[in-house]
Amino acid sequence: MRIRTAIVDDEVLSRRGIALRLHEAPEFEVVAECSNGREAVGTLQRERPDLVFLDIQMPGLSGFDVLAHLPRDVLPLVVFVTAYDQYAVRAFEAHAIDYLLKPIDDRRFDATLERVRQSALARSAADQRARLLEIVAEITGSGEIGLEELLERGTAALGVRQPQVLPIRQGRKTVRVPIPAIQWIDAAGDYMCVHAEGDTHILRGTMKELEEILDPRLFQRVHRSTIVNLRFVKSLRAHMNGEYFLTLEAGQELKLSRTYRDKVEHFLERHALRRNAPVE
Repeated sequence: MRIRTAIVDDEVLSRRGIALRLHEAPEFEVVAECSNGREAVGTLQRERPDLVFLDIQMPGLSGFDVLAHLPRDVLPLVVFVTAYDQYAVRAFEAHAIDYLLKPIDDRRFDATLERVRQSALARSAADQRARLLEIVAEITGSGEIGLEELLERGTAALGVRQPQVLPIRQGRKTVRVPIPAIQWIDAAGDYMCVHAEGDTHILRGTMKELEEILDPRLFQRVHRSTIVNLRFVKSLRAHMNGEYFLTLEAGQELKLSRTYRDKVEHFLERHALRRNAPVE
């Protein structure tokens, strides 16, 4: 079994140390090395590795930001590489996500590789996503959303059926995300990632709650865990088993499952015609 592996760390020596150790484990093939989070987002979507060694503390996009930007179908197995304090380490342990503390100990590294081997055999990487998002929300202070308040009082107070702003609490502040700017939303468990204007906001809530406040003329469910803003759909590509892939303007690919195909097909055709976007 070959385990295609990426290394994401802004420290050259750290990347080199991990790569040298992996060279001694022949089933691990290093397919990419990235020095920052923004590079990692594009590389991981393009290479689709089975595993990533991911540094948390990087300038620009942190390791948590990288995870939040990845569509669920692209998410690999993740080993955090961190100099975080014991609070963060306890959070990783509680959610059964492996980690390596810097400086990396050889014996600990070998144990991590064995855990990865077992994980690769036992379950798919997508099964991690809910736990990963819970870790991000717990450590960064994100994850709260006033959905109930918005549903019960917010829309009535605004006098409109669909609000134009989605308030998301992040730590001590509330970010007001313009709803028309949301490109897509994907979910895992009790957490969702709202992708808008190049940023990803992690929040608690359900797809059903969001569907109740989003304009159905623009936002449609294309998968049990994905809602897309049809204005950002660039093209539609057929795939096997009656499934399709939607390509967004920024290049992300989202799966359109057979269950939701009939529901959104006429919306996609209408928007493609209006925007002269190709439907393949």
